[in-house]
Amino acid sequence: MKPSIVRQIALLGWPVLIAQIATMANSVIDTVMAGHYSARALATVGLGSSIYFSIFITLMGVLIALSPITAQHFGAGQHDAITHDVRQGLWTASMLSLVSIALLYFPDPFLALSGMRPEIAQDVRAYLRALIWAAPAMLAFRVFASFSTAISQPRAIMAIQLFGLALKVPLNWVLMYGKFGLPELGGIGCAWALAIEAWLMLGAALLWLQWGPALLRYRVFAQLDAINWRTQWRIIRLGLPIGISFLIDVTSYTFMALFIARLGEAHSAAQQIAANLGALAYMVPLAISTAAAVVVGQSIGAGDMARARHAGWTGIWLGLCAALCIAVVIFALHGTIARAYTDDARVAALAAPLTMLVALFHVFDAVNAVAANAVRAYKKAVIPMVAFALALWIVGLGGGYILAFGGISVVKPLGAAGLWIGAIIGMALATTICVSYFGVVSKAALNR
Repeated sequence: MKPSIVRQIALLGWPVLIAQIATMANSVIDTVMAGHYSARALATVGLGSSIYFSIFITLMGVLIALSPITAQHFGAGQHDAITHDVRQGLWTASMLSLVSIALLYFPDPFLALSGMRPEIAQDVRAYLRALIWAAPAMLAFRVFASFSTAISQPRAIMAIQLFGLALKVPLNWVLMYGKFGLPELGGIGCAWALAIEAWLMLGAALLWLQWGPALLRYRVFAQLDAINWRTQWRIIRLGLPIGISFLIDVTSYTFMALFIARLGEAHSAAQQIAANLGALAYMVPLAISTAAAVVVGQSIGAGDMARARHAGWTGIWLGLCAALCIAVVIFALHGTIARAYTDDARVAALAAPLTMLVALFHVFDAVNAVAANAVRAYKKAVIPMVAFALALWIVGLGGGYILAFGGISVVKPLGAAGLWIGAIIGMALATTICVSYFGVVSKAALNR
């Protein structure tokens, strides 16, 4: 007897949620420790990590294509096909690593956009070049994460992410402050700490791939396969639109922050609070969307299109219910939340109304995340990408800029709130497109 869909999503989702929180906690640790070290270190970590994650998240998105591919093979009981795709995924990660190395070694186009002081730019360049050593391990680890989640083994990822998190503070402390005879690296030490952490996490993942009881049947390292370009094209054809979607998402936040910076430091600080709150809230629907997509993919592989469709709609409703609960809490405590982030009364006063807008944005963002991932489980990724571009870049940023700064005579400039209102309208449009598209795709698959 198959487990209920809600129970299956819950069992898959909670380890994913903890793993995502652990990943986010790494950034929080870097920010706090760099802030206590010096303002220059904080600026280095803030700007350097923004550039790095814009690159990494885009490339990581390509590798996420392995999750729906593997989930369908798992549902069909095609274990040899899973082994083949994991081996080919490692080749894909190796090629993407070369792209990341080139972008991190030559970051001048990114640095030129920021207009930072020369000494900060020099530190950021050193920070990014240290992360060259982290990128290959992190991309290879993403192959393991996509594979493990797709075969209903997310707890291994959770355990390894928590292991990495436990290493972060001591590694930062040693490298930032130059303990045990090592050079004092300041904010750049956070990058080297991440590189060490990434390779140790990858080592743990490789051991689990080789010896984990649930993974023994796949014998990933029994032999080394040559690159299969047909499989590579299959991964990239699905993964590239996913990666571009992630890039659109990340850059929409980045450009929003750059536009709001024109209003002054207090507004920028308020925006940072709102953006961080939105990112924290997003962890819950992200876990639900990942788990729901796995159930959908496995059901498709098993040929049970009715269960696949039901799993997708169940995930969407679960995402909506969770988002409404989170939004109500944020809305009710918006002032308290703003004051918890800062002791500056003006910043808190500016952030409080933004957090209410974050609550509304989160509802659409959550439903969109689940719907888009459910569609990708059917190996359909182009329409969600187009929806993201239209909604977040054109409607969200374009319309938000007009609302924020008054590009139309009948519109009174709304400042930072205008950009968030534009983002809400844009995300509502993206959500409508993705939910409708899931309905069309899942119904078509059911009727075939």
